[in-house]
Amino acid sequence: MKRILIACIWILFSAEVFGQPILAPGKPEEAGFSTERLARIDQTIQEHLTAGHIPGAVVFIARNGKIVYHKAFGYSDVDAKTPLKKDDIFRMASQSKAITSLAIMMLWEENKLQLDDPVSKFIPEFKNPRVMTRFNLADSSYTSEPAKSEVTIRQLLTHTSGIDYAGIGSQEFKAIYAKAGISSGIGGEAGPTIGEKMKKLGTLPLKHHPGERFTYGLNTDVLGYIVEIASGKSFDEFLRTRIFQPLGMKDTHFYLPKEKHERLVGLHQQTANGVSVVRGKIYDGFDPDYPKVQGTYYSGGAGLSGTIEDYAKFLQLFINGGSFNGTRLISRKTVELMLTNQIPDLQADPFGLGFGLETSKTDHREPSTLGSFTWGGAFNTSYWGDPKEKIVALIYTNIYGARYGNMGFKTLVYQAVND
Repeated sequence: MKRILIACIWILFSAEVFGQPILAPGKPEEAGFSTERLARIDQTIQEHLTAGHIPGAVVFIARNGKIVYHKAFGYSDVDAKTPLKKDDIFRMASQSKAITSLAIMMLWEENKLQLDDPVSKFIPEFKNPRVMTRFNLADSSYTSEPAKSEVTIRQLLTHTSGIDYAGIGSQEFKAIYAKAGISSGIGGEAGPTIGEKMKKLGTLPLKHHPGERFTYGLNTDVLGYIVEIASGKSFDEFLRTRIFQPLGMKDTHFYLPKEKHERLVGLHQQTANGVSVVRGKIYDGFDPDYPKVQGTYYSGGAGLSGTIEDYAKFLQLFINGGSFNGTRLISRKTVELMLTNQIPDLQADPFGLGFGLETSKTDHREPSTLGSFTWGGAFNTSYWGDPKEKIVALIYTNIYGARYGNMGFKTLVYQAVND
């Protein structure tokens, strides 16, 4: 017992002394926040609950590694009136993407792959890609021409490959992918593997020539399969052993263990009378209870579920420059690369290797600082990290198609800064 106590003290001491804070409870004033001003978050969320805009919300804010705000409001199941808890599990959908991007960059550091490698080096089906030139809506047939170049791993990370999205993409490619049996990854699939589907995806046309435009698509699912090939492990095992366990993300899974099923928050939707639990299938026909099945389809773009605190640990890794709780997953320079705009000439909204970014082009829009990184999930889960202010902030609701998912959260966080 004495040895364990000494080890715990050393971990805490070393993390703080060597400039790599861990997430631990702290007082708002000690981290430069105003308790009084943070209370405006409570007021705002309560107003939205009363108005029937949301079923509930879990909110998490940390600064300098100190948790200054972590609360749950409302219900995890509004129909059953089940109170929402801080450690309940949410479907994260596209918040999976940044985790997959980290896995790719870890393998890049190990020289298992290069960012400008063609995808065909790992998945031969992506050799000789073609670009769609004409589409027939009547039968989903199409014509195509040879692409000007092959798709690269960097283009997958930046969504510039020309791959579109199943279920939520353009009309043409939703039809093409549906005909080929390619899903959005949201909801996973009980039977197939990601390898089977990504090989099939490699034979289908691209929306545009690689590198010419930003098209949000199934790129990160392809990256997940590349992780399997480059590492020799299943994608699920790689994330669990190389990322989740070192970071202490004990409640993040593709498919939840049975003992955690009751902690899964109900997926809700807005109705004329407020909000209710989604009972039918949505997007490309997935069951909202997909985290409870025993599946084998590990979607790097949309498949993960987890707690808000687990994801905060992941974000803190980047605030810390690649280390967390005494463990280094990637170097500070790799973090800098991931948080550098990779597509400055393609669109106004900057994008790095896995994250949306705040740069001088967008800094006028919001109070977050230059260098901040962000993204979110389809079911109104969202986050950002601010490396300069050392802030990690997340808000989760798991409501489908809502207008009130964020509720001015970013403004409410920054207005409470008091140093």
